[in-house]
Amino acid sequence: MAFDPATIRDFEHRGWQRAAAQYRATFAPASAGFVAALLDAAGIGAGTRVLDLACGPGIAAAAAAARGAVVRGADFSPAMLELARAALPDAGFDEAEAETLPYADASFDAVVCNFGAHHFPYPESALAEVRRVLRPGGRVALTAWVAPAENAAWRLLFDAVAAHGDPHAAAAPPSGGGLTSAAAVRRLLEGAGFAAVAVSREVREWRVAGAAALVEALRRGTVRTAAVIEAQRPAVLPAIVAAIERAAAPFRRGGELVLPTAALLGHAVK
Repeated sequence: MAFDPATIRDFEHRGWQRAAAQYRATFAPASAGFVAALLDAAGIGAGTRVLDLACGPGIAAAAAAARGAVVRGADFSPAMLELARAALPDAGFDEAEAETLPYADASFDAVVCNFGAHHFPYPESALAEVRRVLRPGGRVALTAWVAPAENAAWRLLFDAVAAHGDPHAAAAPPSGGGLTSAAAVRRLLEGAGFAAVAVSREVREWRVAGAAALVEALRRGTVRTAAVIEAQRPAVLPAIVAAIERAAAPFRRGGELVLPTAALLGHAVK
């Protein structure tokens, strides 16, 4: 499928509108573990004016507010924003596209984006906007997942789908991000004009009850991976779950799976 920003945006928007209601209970535990490092990289503390870009249900925004920061959030999903406003009524949340932010130049001391940039149709344009709304000397920090082959949860799923289903059945539009390597994250930040760029690989643990719970978390709390699962024939799903359960044996501790989950943390200065 050819690269088409409008198609990507609509695909992502529909997906996140659908996933919003169950995100906290399904996939949020996989991403929330990186928030503290994200905020540290952006220098978030008391009084920091911070924008949580692609804020989703406001998990990073809430953590920044707990540090005493002055928080604003932006997301293109009304369903996600409804959750964020309910969770953090004293902060401001705006429906906005990342490529056209509704803020004046130099409005923020810091901008953070927890696993949002790789969903943007034009991450380069979004990072240019981030730089515009940052004050001189302000900091940006973002996280992005490493390649699925290097991440246990996705590797388990995609290996099982390849063996028992059809990994190409979803026919999803190509990602606009492609931020699965440190070099790609560095290019994005440097290309937007940021200085003092640094990228690190961070690993956290994602705990799920078992293979079926993992599949449901990815099915209900993500967009692109959910599309792959939803596209499989119902008849093959039990075999996919069984294959994951067998392959996940090295990650079982007691009654749950403890999956090492890796991400890239990029940060820089305007």
